[in-house]
Amino acid sequence: MTLPSELTPVTDYLLSQGCFPVIVGGYLRDTLLDVESKDIDIEVYVVKDIETLQRMLEPFGSVDLVGKSFGVLKLSLAGYHLDFSLPRKESKTSTGHRGFNISLSGQMDFITAAQRRDFTINAMGYVINSSLLLDPYGGQKDLDSRTLRCVNPETFVEDPLRILRAIQMVGRFELQCDEQLIALCSEMVDRDVLKELPKERLFEEIKKLLLKAKRPSIGLALMKRMHVLDFLPELRALVNVPQDPKSYPEGDVWTHTLMAVDAMASLRTGEDKRDLTLMLAVLCHDFGRPSTTKKIDGHWSTPAHEEVGVGLAATFLRRISDEKKLITDVLALVRFHPQPLRLYESSSDDSDLRRLAVKVSLEDLLLIAKADYMGRRIEKVAVQSYPAGEWFEKRAVALDILQRSPKALLHGRDLIAKNMQPSPHFKGILDAAFDAQLEGRFSTYDEAKVWLSTYLASLDFGKS
Repeated sequence: MTLPSELTPVTDYLLSQGCFPVIVGGYLRDTLLDVESKDIDIEVYVVKDIETLQRMLEPFGSVDLVGKSFGVLKLSLAGYHLDFSLPRKESKTSTGHRGFNISLSGQMDFITAAQRRDFTINAMGYVINSSLLLDPYGGQKDLDSRTLRCVNPETFVEDPLRILRAIQMVGRFELQCDEQLIALCSEMVDRDVLKELPKERLFEEIKKLLLKAKRPSIGLALMKRMHVLDFLPELRALVNVPQDPKSYPEGDVWTHTLMAVDAMASLRTGEDKRDLTLMLAVLCHDFGRPSTTKKIDGHWSTPAHEEVGVGLAATFLRRISDEKKLITDVLALVRFHPQPLRLYESSSDDSDLRRLAVKVSLEDLLLIAKADYMGRRIEKVAVQSYPAGEWFEKRAVALDILQRSPKALLHGRDLIAKNMQPSPHFKGILDAAFDAQLEGRFSTYDEAKVWLSTYLASLDFGKS
């Protein structure tokens, strides 16, 4: 391994003090997989205690102790996020992700310390001063065969979070999940252990899958195999729901959702908050189909499925997150996701786009609609050409509302300038003005003032 040069002064100093720093966990795994990472975990062996290690690190920057019982020291250095820790053992004491007794010891051997790890590919170590790879559980072999296996089946089942970690890692790194591991996770889910997890921990693993996997569908498909969909009934309900084969030749709604999620992953913007909103919106966009699907004139149809889906999406999102703005933004995209196609097919006028832009980001809605369109098993050439999207984007750009919603040109101060006293009438007048603006009756401030004079005269106001 070639370690970042910025790390050398720290590790050299630890070595000079008789300690043995070992790179462990995700950074080592990612390096072997050729995946860039800025998060580096370092276990320090032959050190007296966590306080001694903290004193050694303080000359290199501000050191944060994260829970003395866990013995983790955080240090930021030249853009890298370093976690230093003592080797430790864990023993289960109660239910849940945190129900463990932690035993720290700088004198512990690596094989014993690595026994607490979840997967073999996370149980390797790289000894910095000797360039030696420690691999007591066959992690490198499993990496070579792209296999995810647990270190110890008996202790693996003690932590329910590991079910979600297996799912997101299989999805992110496109691994094959060991059959024994699938069986272990399925049994854990069947025992309802996921209810022991706080929603924020559950959501962190879902976010990793949605934001870091090139094809999140791999992890979602594993969710189904591991019975996790029983814990997420809105997703489970999509399985085996029929669709019109002419429009959706890929099969049921579940299959379409997986394909659409992968399509959205290919369209991610690089802004994590925005991408999370987009990925969740595509994941939830067809939640209303199972309860609205019916045959009409010999074809499967789903009238108003987006309206029904909003309530189901809200339930799903609140089960995994308390982020109110995120949920609000996702629900708006779910509610309006069919609109680009509908407006295109009905040759809608500009006022319809302006009204839509007040309710939802048209730029994000376009991405959702495109992912929905791409998430179908149709000819690749046809997927690349999306006439509804091209029309929608062209009109939104021309109206200057693709990246921003229309803002009212008239305000209360304009009514006061007409010698009107503030009153409850203001709201009705301003609402009418904004409606006229959306209808395209005026587009500049000067035009708005002319409209206002005419409108007030019609109401017998403003005759000063």
